[in-house]
Amino acid sequence: MVAGIKQVLDLERLNWFDRSAPKTAQMTMTRAKLWCIAYACALALSSGHLAGGTRSAAVYTDRVGDGTPDFLRLESGSDREAFRSWFTAIAEYQALRPAQDLPTEVNDCAALLRYAYRGALHVHTADWLTENRLEALAYLPSVRKYAYPRTPLGAALFRVRPPAAAEDTKTAFAEFADAKTLWQFNTYFVSRDVRLARPGDLLFYRQLEQSSPYHSMIFVGRSQLLRGGEDAGVLVYHTGPLGKSAGEMRRTTVAELLEHPSPRWRPAPGNTNFLGVYRWNILREAE
Repeated sequence: MVAGIKQVLDLERLNWFDRSAPKTAQMTMTRAKLWCIAYACALALSSGHLAGGTRSAAVYTDRVGDGTPDFLRLESGSDREAFRSWFTAIAEYQALRPAQDLPTEVNDCAALLRYAYRGALHVHTADWLTENRLEALAYLPSVRKYAYPRTPLGAALFRVRPPAAAEDTKTAFAEFADAKTLWQFNTYFVSRDVRLARPGDLLFYRQLEQSSPYHSMIFVGRSQLLRGGEDAGVLVYHTGPLGKSAGEMRRTTVAELLEHPSPRWRPAPGNTNFLGVYRWNILREAE
């Protein structure tokens, strides 16, 4: 359809109508051309492809009823695996890089989730890989359905309020969401058995004695960044502020966490502070 727009504009440059013709004829031809351009634009908008842009008028449907539009879901297995691979690699790298190199926006557990989520939906060009120092992962495919920030909702990827009839997606979705909001509106429950976690899944906790009670960890599984018999149960998270310090990234394993000195941090079914294993809504498979 974009080609149709270009063709109409090319015809204009080639003097498609005779400017020496009577004025009424010129006006008729001009209206015809304007109609063609408008029609071509409408078709392009409906198909979601405007000159390198993104879909601006996607039809809102939600086959699951979890508040996530179907146009955001990754239906293909290859896209889901691409997302998982990039999400976990980006998150783990933040725990492996020097603390002074950590992006300033990654300042708590929810910020880490948002950062890795957006990064996983990028097109991972050579420039992006260099900028993020992940050249070693150039072999990983990117998600094909859409590329951040050119998504059907632009950069506002996270639902921030309960679904409602005839809602405005401009206010229902945002770029920022805290840990509780990500848990409530952007993920779904998998199990309280951490052994069922898959790479890219999330562990959520509710620690009521803390000023920020909701906390998240990312299940990485086996590292893609470190080789040589690495544990298959790697977890990464940001602590959030610790007293007067800004907090830090940490990398551990499920086995170590199950032996945590404080039982409230153990991802065990008997721990009421552990909410369970959750999965991003966009990864929900057809039932």
